[in-house]
Amino acid sequence: MLENFEFYLFVLLLITMLILLARKVQVAYPVLLVLAGLVISFIPGVPAIKIEPELIFIIFLPPLLYEAAWSTSWKELWRWRRIIFSFAFVVVFFTALSVAVFANYFIPGFSLALGFLLGGIVSPPDAVSAGAILKFVKVPKRLASILEGESLLNDASSLIIFRFAMIAAATGQFVWYQAAGSFIWMCVGGVAIGLAIAYIFLKMHKLLPTDSNTDLLLTFIAPFSMYLIAEQLHASGVLAVVSGGLFLSYRSHDFLSSASRIRTVTVWESFCFLLNGIVFMLIGLDLPEIVSGLGDTNISTAIGYGVAVTIVLILVRIFAGYAAVITTLVMKHFITVADAQSPGWQTPMIIGWTGMRGVVSLAAALSIPLTLSDGTPFPQRNLILFITFVVILLTLVVQGLTLPFILRTIKLVDRDFVRSEKEIDYEIQNRLAQVAVDKIRNDYADKIENFPTLKDQLEKYENQLRSSEIIINYAEYRKIYIDILETQRMWLINKNREELLLDEEIIKKHLRLLDLQEERLNMKS
Repeated sequence: MLENFEFYLFVLLLITMLILLARKVQVAYPVLLVLAGLVISFIPGVPAIKIEPELIFIIFLPPLLYEAAWSTSWKELWRWRRIIFSFAFVVVFFTALSVAVFANYFIPGFSLALGFLLGGIVSPPDAVSAGAILKFVKVPKRLASILEGESLLNDASSLIIFRFAMIAAATGQFVWYQAAGSFIWMCVGGVAIGLAIAYIFLKMHKLLPTDSNTDLLLTFIAPFSMYLIAEQLHASGVLAVVSGGLFLSYRSHDFLSSASRIRTVTVWESFCFLLNGIVFMLIGLDLPEIVSGLGDTNISTAIGYGVAVTIVLILVRIFAGYAAVITTLVMKHFITVADAQSPGWQTPMIIGWTGMRGVVSLAAALSIPLTLSDGTPFPQRNLILFITFVVILLTLVVQGLTLPFILRTIKLVDRDFVRSEKEIDYEIQNRLAQVAVDKIRNDYADKIENFPTLKDQLEKYENQLRSSEIIINYAEYRKIYIDILETQRMWLINKNREELLLDEEIIKKHLRLLDLQEERLNMKS
């Protein structure tokens, strides 16, 4: 590995430059990274890159899912839970079934079990790809929440389908009641294990004398612990990481100090930024390894199969989007739905067009063993791997490049958040100032005259000026000020929980501002 160190360093530098270029030209960076990886892979003398599935499943997947879970709004996830769960489980199964039927009928040598194996691999839109693409395009908040929530869970359902299809393809047997029992355990057990381990880590943060550095280290250990323990117990490691990450994110203000929250967010964003870049570059660099495995298979024919499977995936997802709308319009007469209004024809179309596949699909395909238990080659392994690569490339490049144009053409209206961010900012700043004024006058009225700085702070709050301009000199005042900040923080958290149609990103921004104010106080103490 050390003999290629210069090449790896060059790749990291290239990733950085390409991401900067992507921002400049307003293109989602996964597209440029995959294409750059493809170009580099054809340069003579470039070291052969081989993706190890275990590397993806153990090193990359847990932290990327964990960071995505921390960034996901639990409120939005719960609000759109029905459509998210239907897309993450029902639609993934229906997509795998559609691919299985297509492969069985139109791709020579594919049995139904092999078709399901291919379907389980390519059925889930990728969490990393979706998050990266959505950062470069403007979509309504509800749509972004649905896509992000779905991408968190569908890896679990697809990998479950993949495991069962692998057994059926290798043994020629499929016992449905055993599969049903395993499926229930993988889902329920994965969630339970993730929550149990998350609770243990919460207690560790609370009971141990941690600081911001040790808190950060514990957050790095947590996702790997959840994933590995769940997998060892034959449950879903993906669901364990997602459920545990959501739990700890929701309770983060209970066990992390302001300094820990600031450092954790900053470091995790940088870390996952690097991981994302490496992942997408690896997809492109792995092309020679994938093509070499085709052997006697005609490459143009294999590309045709990949294009056809991609079309099936897109059509099924668009159909599922419209089916979800119709189901909601029918079920609103029997149950309470998140929004009884029809979203029109545009939203299902966009949902259908945002199904980018990514590295999890490639890692699943690579994890197919070379041979069966009797030593014979695993049927159609190389073709499955190549089709998977074509699907990833087409969905990332074609859909990723055309999505901004489609959104500009359709012009979706955000019906949830009709007020501008500046209006909401102004309202929250005023309310925070009022909360602080009420706190000072109700709890510290006798100290206003004794502490000129507190009196000055009260005047600043009353004039809606930023409290960060104050220079703190009194230890007792500092304690009062932190109490005020904590009251403001709890008001923000409660407001976020009470108001359904309030963009949680704005609340998070103000919580971060409060953390920064508290950190300034700690630096001056």
